[in-house]
Amino acid sequence: MTLQMILALAVLVIMLVLIMFDIMPFGAPPIFASCLLVACGTIFGANWEVQWDVPYAFAGFTNASVWMIAFFMVVMAAVQKTSLIAKVKDAMSDLVNKGGFMSYVALIIVVMLGASLAGGGSTGYYVLILALVATLPYNKKLPTSKLLMPLGFATNHPLIPINVALQYGVMVTVLESAGAASDVSMVSFSLVTFALSVGFIVAALVGFKFLPDHEIAAATDEQKARREEEIVTMSKGQETLTVVLFFATVVCMMFMNALGNLAYVLPGIAAFILMLAGVVTWKEFRDGIFAPVVLMMAGVIPVANALADSGLTALIGNAVAGAAGGMSPFVIVFLFSILTSTCATFTGSNMGSVYIFAPIAVATCMQLGVSPLAAAAAVVISGWQGGYMPVDGLPAMIFGMGNYKLSEFWKFTIPMYLIRIAALSLGAVLIFPM
Repeated sequence: MTLQMILALAVLVIMLVLIMFDIMPFGAPPIFASCLLVACGTIFGANWEVQWDVPYAFAGFTNASVWMIAFFMVVMAAVQKTSLIAKVKDAMSDLVNKGGFMSYVALIIVVMLGASLAGGGSTGYYVLILALVATLPYNKKLPTSKLLMPLGFATNHPLIPINVALQYGVMVTVLESAGAASDVSMVSFSLVTFALSVGFIVAALVGFKFLPDHEIAAATDEQKARREEEIVTMSKGQETLTVVLFFATVVCMMFMNALGNLAYVLPGIAAFILMLAGVVTWKEFRDGIFAPVVLMMAGVIPVANALADSGLTALIGNAVAGAAGGMSPFVIVFLFSILTSTCATFTGSNMGSVYIFAPIAVATCMQLGVSPLAAAAAVVISGWQGGYMPVDGLPAMIFGMGNYKLSEFWKFTIPMYLIRIAALSLGAVLIFPM
C-alpha cells in the first residue's frame, strides 16, 4: 500500500468512528474528513498525481445530485404538511376496528402507500405511524402487538417507489467516484426498490402467525398529543400547489436522462415557488438544503474519490474479485448487501456503511468484467434494510414501544430480513443484468 492509500484509509476510519459513536452531530464528520484530506494533501502530497486540494476536498458541494436532493428536501418538508398524511391516519383507524387478517393486509398496503409519499425510512413518518398504533386500544381481533412491528417496518418500504431521489443520488455518486458508467435511470432504480417492497410484503404475510398477541406499552402523553396534532396547516390552494409540484418534481427526476441539467434544478425552482407561496418558511428552506443528510452526501463524495484515486478501492476490489471469481452474480450482490446492512444494523450508520461497501462492490464487479449497476443499486438500498437488531432508530422504537421480548422480535425480523435481501438482490440482477 502506498502512503496515499494509507492516508485515505485513515481519513475514512476517522470519519466512520466519529459517525458510529456519535462523537460529532450527524453530517459533521464528513466535512471534518474533507478538511483532513486537504491537510494530508498539503503536508504529504507534493508528488501525488491527484492533489487533495480545497476544490477536490469540497467537490461534493458542486455535485449536481447533491443539490437536486437538497432542494427536494424542501419540497418534502412541504408535503409533510398536507392532508395526505392525515388521510393515512384515518384509514388505519377504520381498518383496525374491523380486525382480521384482511384488515392486517390492508393496513400494510395503506402504510406502504403512505411511505411512497413520505419517503421510505422518513423519521417523521415512522414516528407518526408508531405513535398512532401505540395509542390504539387492545383488540383481540387484531392486537396492536401484531401491528406495531410490521407497520413500523412498512414505513421503510414504499409500495409505489417514486420518492427514491436520495438513494438514487447516492448510487450515482458511488458509481461516478469509482469511474463506472452511471447512465442509469431513476425508473430502473425504482424497480429495484419495488422488488424489495414485494419481498417485504411476502415476509409480512408469512410472519403474521409468528407475531405475539399481547398489549403493548402504554402510550405516553407526548405520543397521544402527537396523534391529536393537526397536520394540515395550509390553505386548499397551497396544498394543491404542493401536491402538483411534488409530483412534477418526481416525474422530472425520473426522466433526468432525457432532461439533462434541467432535471437537477427543477426541485430548486419548485422549492422557491413553495417559499414564495408561503408553504415553507425561509428557515424551513434553509433547514432542507442544509439538512444533515445533505451535508453527509456532500462530505463523503471526496472521501470516496480519495479512496478510488489513491488506488485503494481497486486494490480491495481485486482481492475480493479473486475470492468471488467462481460465484454467481446473485451471490456476489447478496453477500455485499448482507455485509452492508449488517454493518448498518450494528453501528446505526446507514450512509457510512454504504460508503464502505458500495465502492468495494463496484470495484469487485469491474475487476470481474461485469456491470456494477446491480451491485451498486442493491448495496445502496441495503444500507437502510437491516433492522433485525433493536439497536438504533426504527427497530429500537418498535422493540421498546411494542413491549416485545427479543425472541418475539427475532421470529419476525430475521426471516423478514433474509427474504427482503434476497428479493432485493434478485431484483437488482434481473433489472441490471451482470
